[in-house]
Amino acid sequence: MKTNIHQIMSAMRYNFRMWRSNPRVILTFALAFILCFLLSDKVASFAYENETTMQAVEPFVWTFGDSNSILLVSLLLVLLFADMPFLGAGVPYYLVRMNRKNWLIGQVLYILIATTIYMVFILVATALICMKNSFVGNMWSETAALLGYSNAGKVIVVPALVKTLEMSFPYQCMITIFALMLMYTLIMVFIMLYFNIKKGQLAGIISAFAFSLYGFLLNPELFKNLFGLSEDMMYKANVAVGWLSPLNQATYHMHNFGYDLLPRMWQTFLIFAAIIIVLYILTRRAIKNYSFIFNGNDN
Repeated sequence: MKTNIHQIMSAMRYNFRMWRSNPRVILTFALAFILCFLLSDKVASFAYENETTMQAVEPFVWTFGDSNSILLVSLLLVLLFADMPFLGAGVPYYLVRMNRKNWLIGQVLYILIATTIYMVFILVATALICMKNSFVGNMWSETAALLGYSNAGKVIVVPALVKTLEMSFPYQCMITIFALMLMYTLIMVFIMLYFNIKKGQLAGIISAFAFSLYGFLLNPELFKNLFGLSEDMMYKANVAVGWLSPLNQATYHMHNFGYDLLPRMWQTFLIFAAIIIVLYILTRRAIKNYSFIFNGNDN
């Protein structure tokens, strides 16, 4: 047991050592910070113009309560994990000393930790961008009240919904949104890993974009514009999309808060966990027949 754990941890640490002076990793986090700045700017500008304060995690809540923002941030992970299954010059050294199962678990552990680091970076970046005008108390701010209870949120396209304000507190809401985004991005990365091992690196990248495109197109507003749906049909389309689209399930306000047929939070987490487990099992099977080809390039 100790030997297996040591082998798994060694494979995981090897991948993180490849981050040193890696321009692709630096570019991913730099672009993520720029994207956070651009996405949070609407909320920050609104608070500045109205001379109101913000709760520290509100920029994260309002920015990533929107499916399009989640989609954009998750797509940057394609750049971070583009070289899966991480075949550097040191991998043959590991493979002659451990079985493929332990090596794969090491890759999975690396994906889990790296994705979590990336998501924590997103959270911290949004808080830092608006920290000059924020407080840390666990209560919604004047800015949130203006965005939620007036038409201002719709005008600047910020998803500050009344049900979010009335049925949660900032930190609890932030933790839930963080967990939803983390599990959604993990699904996308596991899809990349599976298709990369099964069909090759190009197939892995294409699969990630196809997964993202599926979530983007499965949008009730798009259906409304294309088919001119009535309000009744629009509600049914909204419920259907809420269940069928992982991207919409990763969106906080697309859930049942007690008075509609959308998925509840625990159902979404259960569905996401089941998908991740299935993808891991499929990847375990695929790695058995994977032909390792090494090019000696650590980056």
